[in-house]
Amino acid sequence: QLQASGGGLVQAGESLRLSCAASLSIVSISAMGWYRQALGKQRELVAGITNGGITTYSDSVKGRFTISRDNAKNTVYLQMNSLKPDDTAVYYCLAGDSIYDRKSAYWGQGTQVTVSS
Repeated sequence: QLQASGGGLVQAGESLRLSCAASLSIVSISAMGWYRQALGKQRELVAGITNGGITTYSDSVKGRFTISRDNAKNTVYLQMNSLKPDDTAVYYCLAGDSIYDRKSAYWGQGTQVTVSS
């Protein structure tokens, strides 16, 4: 089970940190990451991290967002800086063999991020 938290309402330029806490150890989970879905749009990949620490980001967040994982706390984080109104969406965390294999992955319940201009 994945529990996402940390969303909220902020102004453009501000920061938020999302957390995704797993109920089991994440040491053996190959990949964890974050997707987001804005109203009326398809769900898109935001960032991912492997159990080896390799990260990947969408072009729209590169340089502003940082994904990290704390295996001791079974938690993955998404530090979001310089937020823009276009970042407004429901953010979902996932865990699985690959961040691109959405059908086989485990998903968290989502947390709303709203950025006002």
